[in-house]
Amino acid sequence: MKICVVALGKIGLPLAVQFASKGHTVLGADVSEPTVRKVAEGVVPFPGETDLDVKLKEAVEAGLLTATTDTAAAVAQADAVVVVVPLFVDGDGIPDFAWMESATKDIARGLKPGTLVSYETTLPVGTTRNRWAPLLEEGSGLVAGRDFHLVFSPERVLTGRVFADLRKYPKLVGGVDAGSAQRGIEFYEAVLDFDDRPDLDKPNGVWDLGSAEAAELAKLAETTYRDVNIGLANQFARYADTIDVDVNLVIDACNTQPYSHIHRPGIAVGGHCIPVYPRLYLWNDPNATVVRAAREANAAMPSYAVDLLAAAVGDLTGLGVLVLGASYRGGVKETAFSGVFGTVEELKRRGAVPYVSDPMYSSEELTAHGLPPFEGQDLGAAILQADHAEYRNLTSDDLPGVKVLVDGRRTTDADKLPGIRRIVIGG
Repeated sequence: MKICVVALGKIGLPLAVQFASKGHTVLGADVSEPTVRKVAEGVVPFPGETDLDVKLKEAVEAGLLTATTDTAAAVAQADAVVVVVPLFVDGDGIPDFAWMESATKDIARGLKPGTLVSYETTLPVGTTRNRWAPLLEEGSGLVAGRDFHLVFSPERVLTGRVFADLRKYPKLVGGVDAGSAQRGIEFYEAVLDFDDRPDLDKPNGVWDLGSAEAAELAKLAETTYRDVNIGLANQFARYADTIDVDVNLVIDACNTQPYSHIHRPGIAVGGHCIPVYPRLYLWNDPNATVVRAAREANAAMPSYAVDLLAAAVGDLTGLGVLVLGASYRGGVKETAFSGVFGTVEELKRRGAVPYVSDPMYSSEELTAHGLPPFEGQDLGAAILQADHAEYRNLTSDDLPGVKVLVDGRRTTDADKLPGIRRIVIGG
């Protein structure tokens, strides 16, 4: 097949490389000229994705992967189009479809009869059928389900381990009609391989969920579940702090029972997925009180971490506080919805003087994100925000002047921090 992948970001580029690895010809389309140029040269435009550098180089050298900024032209050559354009949500939870609408119009201009179009970007329920189908039809003069096939098939991978996750989890597909679903199943069976999963009720592989709406809801549900679960864990942790109980011991005990799967509490829930997709769900279902309460609880955790610091040291006015970690999670150079922003703002609000350091970011990069870099300024306290592996070996010598450390991820080793009071969320 000839396959067009629209948007060569942290999910789209690994997908393009995966499709090429199965012997298909892949045309990658992206609006960023620097990204297209690097991909065409076999150079990964972002760090951190396991094996992507080697696999990309192999695909480009084999002539199986090229890149362009002309989406319509790439689509015109393709048998299948996979769309992984970002969808953003504002502070009120309103989705911003602008980038996807622009890409969809470009796709429509190149769309020809018989082509499969698969949206993988997480969407509110009903978007594929009610928003993208009409836009594709208007721009192409074709009819979804009759002249071209249209499915929603959510990405279910984690950046940093995309290739492993593509094999591990069933590929969910939902079509706007039965013919589209069948074409989507055939496509993904031709481009993916799957690990044996004896724990599943049916063989691992491509699963038809019956409709685009069911597939859209499945992705929102599985991610919203995680946010709600973490919110519950954070609630338990905050209560455990009031009764001098280690909540991790409690969670460990609970999870020995097969019906308990409590997640771990922490200073923040960040990234492109967990903080965002519950808001997309709420956009569909605004009366979902459980979902809303969990989202609000998780968003409040950076302030709670500062509460713990203030309870230990008193007035924060003028105190230099080092926030360890700008990334939203360890080992990933990404600040999307990172707890660093809420932590820094809350410290400022209480009169503290926050600084940020991160082994993955230079001072210039931190400044570009609006974060004050730590460059040797006087400190009195620290808050660990990201669980970078480097922080496991932090010593007192690494934190000169720090008397109190709030470890928001339980990453540090108290034995390596003599002279520093270490506080964790949930006892």
